[in-house]
Amino acid sequence: MDGAHPAPTAPVSTPQVWYGRDMAKQPESWNRRWSAAEIAEIEAAIAGVEARGLDILDIDAAAFPLPTIAPEIERIRQTVLHGPGIFLLRGLPVSQWTVKQAAIAFWGLGAHMGDPCSQNGKGHVLGHVKNLGLDYAAAATRGYQTSARLPYHTDSSDIVGLLCLKTAQSGGLSSVVSSTTIYNEVLKRRPDLMPVLMQPFYRTRWGEIPEGKMPWAEVPVFMPHEGRVISHYVRSAIRKGQDLPGAPQITDLQVEALDLVDSIAADPEVHLDMTFEPGDIQLVCNHGLYHSRTAYEDWPNPEDRRHLLRLWLACTDGPPLPDWMTVAYEGQTATGRPNGIAVPGVPFVAPLEAE
Repeated sequence: MDGAHPAPTAPVSTPQVWYGRDMAKQPESWNRRWSAAEIAEIEAAIAGVEARGLDILDIDAAAFPLPTIAPEIERIRQTVLHGPGIFLLRGLPVSQWTVKQAAIAFWGLGAHMGDPCSQNGKGHVLGHVKNLGLDYAAAATRGYQTSARLPYHTDSSDIVGLLCLKTAQSGGLSSVVSSTTIYNEVLKRRPDLMPVLMQPFYRTRWGEIPEGKMPWAEVPVFMPHEGRVISHYVRSAIRKGQDLPGAPQITDLQVEALDLVDSIAADPEVHLDMTFEPGDIQLVCNHGLYHSRTAYEDWPNPEDRRHLLRLWLACTDGPPLPDWMTVAYEGQTATGRPNGIAVPGVPFVAPLEAE
């Protein structure tokens, strides 16, 4: 386990530092639209999978060939892992596809970026972000199962990808923010709180407990490591962790520090807002960005309701990570990357409907 680091005194300057006000003026640096030829190539790969009768779990990069797109996917992947950490790919014709065809396309594109990780205790490697009518206040409820606002947070993988199938009647605006920029802003505004944010916070595992782990995890918010600032932040997990028997209780100073993180993230000069359209794929590096969404109101007809597919991907060439991320928090893949929420004895599944 990594020991405590000396409190930093100066902001860092890495490709992960950016402000939303600047990114909004240069959208070409973080989004692009598929061309007709690229969509045709993706559709040919879908047809190949269908012709072979492959299960989604059996699709790898070789089974989803993208001869002309693959170099561009690699460029985007490097931008997400080692650059600003955000990219938006627009224009997949999902309204013309079945849900299974959209899932095949999303999974196949993901196979060119990394290895899938389980996203919950059910072993879901193809996730569904959809309102299931659950109570977000309940201890075991995850935000993606509700229509509630999701505060800025990270997920448990190198990359999280979202494919929009359908949008809400209103709301559901997506936002991302550089956690490295927040780190710099904390140092500028309240350097006295940085040592607090570099000590572990206790957070619930939502009852999805990897082998040999406690019901809670211990992870700092900010972890400077090998030239980058790695961050992990899920305030709802910290809040719900307080209800676990034996979990250390959060202090007033820790609350003050987390409030500062939230206030910086909420600054419209700092974060970047974006709308989701059907066919959009958003890619985010969890180690340098937080993502969020506003609350939303769904359509009355269940078939029309907001629906996103989700992938958590492990990347062998992701940024070096401190032991907090791969030992204290979750487990590791065979190549030492965060492996999401892997519960012993639970096999991987790729459901085509939200469960």
